[in-house]
Amino acid sequence: VQLVESGGDMVQPGGSLRLSCAASGFTFSSYDMTWVRQAPGKGPQWVSAINTGGSRTYYADSVKGRFTISRVNAKNTLYLQMNSLKPEDTALYYCARIPVGQPLYEYDYRGQGTQVTVSS
Repeated sequence: VQLVESGGDMVQPGGSLRLSCAASGFTFSSYDMTWVRQAPGKGPQWVSAINTGGSRTYYADSVKGRFTISRVNAKNTLYLQMNSLKPEDTALYYCARIPVGQPLYEYDYRGQGTQVTVSS
């Protein structure tokens, strides 16, 4: 299982970024997927999740209305569109695979992460 994130950058407050996660080594379309972030000095925070087909999405209250999770199974890729970014969104963002039948906040494999910094 390999998950490789990209798209992180430094942006000003109010800006936008789109993160990508390229998956390989497993049948991507068979797994729910999730994005998790970790800010410096803090524990992991669940951000968003999506079901196998992409028809159901879930968000933490802190990002609802600003972030959009999506996936393209034909490309084995997961996305996170982030708009109206705030300084408190600064964190290492990583994608993770949710084991079959497990809650959305559980994961068994995750990538190394991509850094998002929101600062003026």
